[in-house]
Parts: sequence; C-alpha cells; structure tokens
Amino acid sequence: MIEHFNIALFLVTMLVGISILSTRLSYRAGAPILLVVLFVGLLAGEDGIGKIAFDDAHTAFLIGSVALALILFDAGFGTPASTLRLAAAPALVLATLGVMLTASLFAIAARGLLGLSTIEALLLGAIVASTDAAAVFYLLRVGGITLRERVRSVLEIESGSNDPVAVLLTITLVGLVEAGARDVDADTLALATEFAVAMGVGGVLGVVGGYAIRTLVNRLELEGALYPLLFASTGLALFALTNVLHGSGFLAVYVAGIIAGNRRIRRKRELMRFSEGITWLAQIAMFLTLGLLATPSEFMSLALPGLALGLFLILVARPVAVWLCLLPFRLAPNESAFIGFIGLRGAVSILLALLPLLAGLESARTIFNVTFIVVLVSLVVQGWGLKPLAHAMKLVVPERLGPVDRIHLELPDEGAHELVAYRLATDSPLLIDRHLPRWVRPALVVREGRSIRHLRVERLQAGDTIYVFVRPHRVPLLDRLVASPRAPDRDDREFFGDFTIDPETPVLELAEFYGADIHAHSRAGSVSEFLEREFGSAIEVGDRIGLGTIELVVREIDGLRRVVDVGLSILSKK
Repeated sequence: MIEHFNIALFLVTMLVGISILSTRLSYRAGAPILLVVLFVGLLAGEDGIGKIAFDDAHTAFLIGSVALALILFDAGFGTPASTLRLAAAPALVLATLGVMLTASLFAIAARGLLGLSTIEALLLGAIVASTDAAAVFYLLRVGGITLRERVRSVLEIESGSNDPVAVLLTITLVGLVEAGARDVDADTLALATEFAVAMGVGGVLGVVGGYAIRTLVNRLELEGALYPLLFASTGLALFALTNVLHGSGFLAVYVAGIIAGNRRIRRKRELMRFSEGITWLAQIAMFLTLGLLATPSEFMSLALPGLALGLFLILVARPVAVWLCLLPFRLAPNESAFIGFIGLRGAVSILLALLPLLAGLESARTIFNVTFIVVLVSLVVQGWGLKPLAHAMKLVVPERLGPVDRIHLELPDEGAHELVAYRLATDSPLLIDRHLPRWVRPALVVREGRSIRHLRVERLQAGDTIYVFVRPHRVPLLDRLVASPRAPDRDDREFFGDFTIDPETPVLELAEFYGADIHAHSRAGSVSEFLEREFGSAIEVGDRIGLGTIELVVREIDGLRRVVDVGLSILSKK
C-alpha cells in the first residue's frame, strides 16, 4: 500500500515538475502554457508513452472545480478598480449575452456536422462558449506584448467573469437533456429560475464574502506566514458555502476577489504573491488531470468535424457575437475585430465537458472529445495568432515599465507606505527632469551593483535602480513620472485630478462639501492659500496633498509661485 502511494506521489511530482519546466518552452514558442501542459498530460496518459490509465471523471471534475475557484479568486483579487471602470460594461455584456450568442451560433453548426439534437448542440455550444481565464491572463501578462489598455481590460474582465455564466448555462442544458421526453416547458422554466437564483446568490455572497475576508485578514493578529493560508482557505470556504446554498460558487469567489483586492487589506503584496503561486499550481493540476483523462485514439473519428467546428467558432461564432455585443460601446473596428478573434478556449471548456459524462448522457463521449479537439484548435490558432494579429491591427503600445518590485510596509497608526524599486530606462521622464516629486521619499540608488545613498547621487543615469517610499495609491502616478515613455501632460486626469476647481474656493466650503479631513486651524482662506501655506515657497506643479476623501493637486503656478490652477481627485474608499 505504502509502495503504491510512493510510486503515485513520484509520478505526480515528476509530471508537475516537467510541466513547470515546460513553461519556458511555452514562453519562447509564444503558446499558452495550457497547450504545452495538456500535451504533457496526453503523453503521460494511456495512449501516450506514460501509459497511465486514468478515467475517473468525478475526481477530475473535483480537482478542476477547486482549481478553477482558486484561479477566479486570484483573477478578481488582481483586477484593479481602474480596469473595471474602463471596461466593465462591455466585458460583462460579452460575459453574459456574448456567451449565449456564441453558444447559439455554434449550436447551428454542431447540429449539422454532428447530427446532435437541438438541446445537445446548444449544450456543446455552452461548453465551448466561454474564454479561458488562465490562458488569456498568461498570454496578456506574460506573452511579451503590451496591448491598448481598454482592449486588454475587456479581455481580462470577460475571461474572468464569463466562466460562472458558462457553468450555469451548461448545468441548465444538461438538465434539459436529462428531461428528455418529459414536460420540457416546465423543466425549462424551473431551470431558468434556478439559473437566476444561482447568479443572484453568487453575486450577493461574493460581495458579503469579499468584505468578510478583508475584515478577517485585517483584524486577526497572526503569524505572518499564516495570512496567505487564511486568505486562500476563506476563499475556498466561500466557494463551497455558496454552492451548498445553491448559488454560483465561481461567481462568488470572483466577486469576493475584486472586493478584497480593491480595499485596503493587510499584507496585500504577500497575499498576491502567494495567490499567484497557488494559481499556477492549480492551473498545472487542472491541465494535467484533464490531459490524463483524455483518450486521443478516440479523436480520429471526430477529427474533421471537430476541426471544422473549431474554425467556425474562431472565425464566425465568436466574432459575430462579439461584434453584436460591442456595437453600443463604440470601440474602434480593429479593437472589436481583435477581441472577436482572441477568445481562447481552454481547461474550463474541457472541465464543463465532464458534466455530460457525469450525468450519463448518451452523447457525452462525443461532446467531450469534440470539445477537446475544439480547445486544441483554439489554442494553436488563437494562441499563436495573438502577437502577429495585434501588431497587424496596430494595437500594440510601447511597454509601460512599472515598478521592478514593491514591498508593503505595515506601519502604526494606520500608516501605509510601500518601498518601490524602479529600474530607469533611457527614455524615463525622470532622466529629463532629474527631479522626484516631494510626495516621494527616495531611499537608495543601486548603480552597477553598488548601493549608494540617494543624497550622494548628483545625477541619476539610465540603468540605475532607485528605491523610494510612497503611499500605495500613488504608485500608479509614480509609474507615470518614472517609468512611462512620456511624461504626463495637463490633460492627464490620473495625474492632475479628475477635474479642476477654482483656486479661490474657500477651504471651509470644500471641507464641508466633500467631508475632507482638514484641521480646524488650516480652514481659513482659499484653496490656493491653503496649498501655499502647506508647501511654502518651494511649491511646484504636481505637488499634491491627500485630505481623506479627496486629493488636491497643484496644476499651475505663476512667476511669483502662487497657485493659479488646482485639480481635485476623488479617492476611492479603502
């Protein structure tokens, strides 16, 4: 017994190790890691050189479900509010209506090519209708290109939010196929009601769970290494509880991740790093398991219709659905076309294809094998096609060099700073202005392997790595000043404020209207006088001061160093 356990453990760890090493091959070849790891699983399976016999669909579905929950939790946690504001509306339409349209269009072709019934064809369409979060995130974040921000944001939010819809739609259609000759109208109404309830319960519990997880992490005093474990375990507990209450656990963990990730939470950088590592392990475990479960020898009889359906999904069903969904949002034609083409299918589709097997449907094996073929076609065509298509459609922008590293510092009295490192590129605006804003505290410069105190550096050079202290919400602004290819201009709302205010506005009036945190002795006079008192004669354009719910920004000063233009930013509540 123990010997068998050790052999099994050795095989599993070897497969995981090979999969991890294969990520380098994946990166260099420009293919999603899913494709490479799936092939590792196929080669290790009963039809491959490994000859490992694995046909337990229940275990595979359990592993895949837990892995997907972790992936979606991390996806939500890593989605900033700025991305949501930029692309939430079109992405959510794609994640709901887009999934249904894609499934319907795909079903037309599937019914003709495979001879399935209408409901079975719709079921297959629902299974392959959602994009794969793991594959999309990998290609967009590690794929070596930088897309226009709105396009990237739409793809990321869509891929993270359409999985719950596809899962519930698949479960609903499996129920309809099982209904068979019974009262289909009654079953349809009952399943539609169940679908709506699952989405509602999942959404509500996701919001509640997100705030609860954040509160738990912030208030409990634990050993430092236990916070990431608490974070991951509470996410999985939320997933399980939501499923028990007949909600969508996948939707709940995604929403909870967004809520927790966009509020002030203790040890956020540690949580993100741990979550990223767990997510990689979850992806590899899911991909390997599904690869082992497949039987490639069964693919041959379905190879041609599977290939045709894969191409139909890529070239017709997905683009048409995307085009219809994005019409109200006035995206540029090349942006809509690119989003329509780049909709990678992956492990989620294969995972959903297990549901007909678990339900014992007559067409289950056909649906599973066709799904696997469609996924392989998608990964080959769309995975390798992303980079050349992005360049051809002129959607690639210069790389925005952000921080090299960030270390969050827990300070007393609710103070919060991060130690941020930047490596200066030759086109950094900082090398032109040679000046850091006063709201940044420089600490150290590393040049040619030597650490130098900032005060001893007369002039920064390209290649220097600088370490500075800054408040977390100002890191994106510092990115623009230090690492962006161009300096911010007066129209840059992120840097110079959401809107301008009259510098002669009384400070007392501003404090009362916004509930700003201004000391009583500082409330006399106008906004311009307040800023001049705070910064003195050394006041400069770009100086900013946080006042609780708002932040004031000096937009312009005259020759006498008096403030003549002021910007105001509304700070999100943390």
